[in-house]
Amino acid sequence: MNNDTMSALHVLVVDDSAVVREVMSSVLSQERGIIVTSAADPIIAMTKMARQRPDVIILDLEMPRMGGLAFLRKIMSETPIPVVVCSAHVGEETALGLEALEEGAVDVVGKPNLGVREFLHESAVLLIDAVRAAAKSNVKLRLPVSDLGARILSADVVLPAKAAVVPALNSERIVTIGASTGGTEALKLLLEALPEDVPGVLVVQHMPEGFTAAFAKRLSKSCRIHVKEAAQGDTIVNGRALIAPGNRHTLVRRAGSGYCIEVVDGPLVSRHRPSIDVLFRSVAQVAGPSAVGVILTGMGSDGVQGLLEMKQAGALTIAQDEETCVAFGMSKEAIDRGAVSSIAALEQIPSIVLNALNGGRVATVNTR
Repeated sequence: MNNDTMSALHVLVVDDSAVVREVMSSVLSQERGIIVTSAADPIIAMTKMARQRPDVIILDLEMPRMGGLAFLRKIMSETPIPVVVCSAHVGEETALGLEALEEGAVDVVGKPNLGVREFLHESAVLLIDAVRAAAKSNVKLRLPVSDLGARILSADVVLPAKAAVVPALNSERIVTIGASTGGTEALKLLLEALPEDVPGVLVVQHMPEGFTAAFAKRLSKSCRIHVKEAAQGDTIVNGRALIAPGNRHTLVRRAGSGYCIEVVDGPLVSRHRPSIDVLFRSVAQVAGPSAVGVILTGMGSDGVQGLLEMKQAGALTIAQDEETCVAFGMSKEAIDRGAVSSIAALEQIPSIVLNALNGGRVATVNTR
């Protein structure tokens, strides 16, 4: 084995579709430094893993002999390896994809349904970025949901009991959150800690089309605030979080004394659609010091420029710290760029946000 092979990123594609295996292998193999092997089901995959441990696994969820979720649970309980779920955008597989993220998968990508020649350039970019981000993530840093949830709810902030009715008032303040690799669980824990009268919350989580609506519905069941996928013309109101829809950019516009949502098509921005940068930059322009910006776990630099512009416009900007990030990429880049007012562990972020919204003092950090 030569040095190039030893230093290469080894990816194992586990999918019962020969077409999907061919597409994935073809796209990834064209990237320098990536070596791809494949398996038609988890049983074959385990045999190959015994010979060589992969750096990343791309996993289908519906397969013969052993389902993808059962295989994922086995991996995460025995020898954690970063797993990127490859799932269809609709139906039961969407729910399974979200469940896989809860079980420890670090990302989800849409399943290609076309041949190699028709596999769009944008889809290839997203796949390659997801694999490279997964390779840099640390799945061992994932805290059990119960432990981290308890730490959040015991943080230094008093949350009101859930009221029967919450008036939908226009938000003068806006909370914006951007997340990528490992972000679904971080968002769940953060949003669950927010009280139902919190100012309007806007979220970009890098996720394929079809998954964001299901993700929002799942969050709404466990949170005290209402959570929905953002739609064109939605107003920003207290007690509600809007999740940017997959494959569309989401912006904020002024609407009288409040704000409304604009959902638009367009090219990838910062290699993503939806892009955190698009949301953050629009908020910097229309809300300025009335906004709070939070950047969570994820690789790459999407959101960094937007967060910097928010800070320059007078907003409080917060980055999740390295210890609690699954992937300390976006946060690190934001810190290095001087875009961050405060660095905090995930369980501390709700308190910092709420204290700032209530006019309290927020500890700042020297990011130089």
